[in-house]
Amino acid sequence: MVTRHRLAGLLHFKEPDFSVLGTAIAEHGDYAVETLTLRIGDANTRGLLTRPTGSAGPLPAILYAHSHGGKYEIGAQELLDGREYLQEPLGPVLARAGYVTLAVDMPVFGVRSSTSEAAAAKALLWRGKSLIGQMVCEQAAALSYLAGRPDVDASRLGAFGMSMGCTLSYWLAALDNRIKAVAQLCCFADQRTMIELGAHDGHGIYMVVPGLLEEADAGAIAALIAPRPQLVCLGEADRLTPPQAFSRAWEELLPAYASAPANLQLISEPGVGHEETPRMRQAMLAFLREHL
Repeated sequence: MVTRHRLAGLLHFKEPDFSVLGTAIAEHGDYAVETLTLRIGDANTRGLLTRPTGSAGPLPAILYAHSHGGKYEIGAQELLDGREYLQEPLGPVLARAGYVTLAVDMPVFGVRSSTSEAAAAKALLWRGKSLIGQMVCEQAAALSYLAGRPDVDASRLGAFGMSMGCTLSYWLAALDNRIKAVAQLCCFADQRTMIELGAHDGHGIYMVVPGLLEEADAGAIAALIAPRPQLVCLGEADRLTPPQAFSRAWEELLPAYASAPANLQLISEPGVGHEETPRMRQAMLAFLREHL
């Protein structure tokens, strides 16, 4: 079983410096949007944050990891505009439910989309690193920003993500105990099985970590989160989480929750592809309400 220390080594996990260079605030009645100009490590990027108006906090907070979907120009804007495979955009929904929520443009997305995924990933792979490793590091820095806000209760931090964001969320939770609950949608699958099925090429090159599968796969990584609460949602007709690949990951994860089975929840939707369903949305909001 992979250890947290070893996973951190495989991902070259080191939280970069993080600073806010500028903030613009727009109020929309019962919620506000903060557009942040950020410096993470040696790169400038954008953050979008939603929060309730009229509440000084401290409030629970969600680190929202945006998805991929081949639309590199969107990035963190997903928090406000949603995607075709998501229900209603979550930024306003979570703000009205009493959460501060932050999404940050990951490398090659949003304001950073002038560099291609392939170019960024190859440059890192030639150095023995990975693009997803860089993303997880930047998510950790964003989490530190959230935890340090005066309107946030740092003891009630959660993570949410769909697709690429799913992987970022549960991988970061595996490494960082500050995340008290994680809701991951539509990307929990054993990559060894995906390779055996010939289905692995459906995932982007950003996800390739040198040497990872010699030591760990999805189930073992998610097991590092236990016994903290975890919600896994998937569509059973999703080509990115075929049944055999999900089952292998789930079987590897289950024993980690033997002492706290109520903290591991599964929503599995027959006939559903790579999309969030109303049932998943309801389960996710209930999960966050219960655990944060």
